Amino acid sequence: MIGLCLGLAGAVWASLPVPAFTLAWSHTVEKIRWEEDYRVTAEGLLLGEARVRGSGAGMEIPDGAVLEGGSWHYRRQLPPLQPLRLGRTPEAGDYQLCFDGACHPLGEWLGPPRAERPAVELWSCVQ
Repeated sequence: MIGLCLGLAGAVWASLPVPAFTLAWSHTVEKIRWEEDYRVTAEGLLLGEARVRGSGAGMEIPDGAVLEGGSWHYRRQLPPLQPLRLGRTPEAGDYQLCFDGACHPLGEWLGPPRAERPAVELWSCVQ
């Protein structure tokens, strides 16, 4: 079974048996929530729809986005991401992984963001 691995440079810190998830976070300055939906495939993480609740410093709404229910919805055409690298520092707060109807901070599996470990990677892996 293919699932989601979390770690860095190929070292697995945690793995989750999920076929899909939403990655969510708040912009560090504007405090506006962003969400990206991913499917976990053998080729990597496939980005589906993404949403953002507004614009601001460095947060332009992408061309073709549609305002629905208070969020701008859009799609980007990207190849499978393998890995998806995220910056993760105490100052920026934590990302959330949402699946099975609930959102969980990455800290639930990795501990809180730490300055000495400022990044994490997500990739598809065999469970």
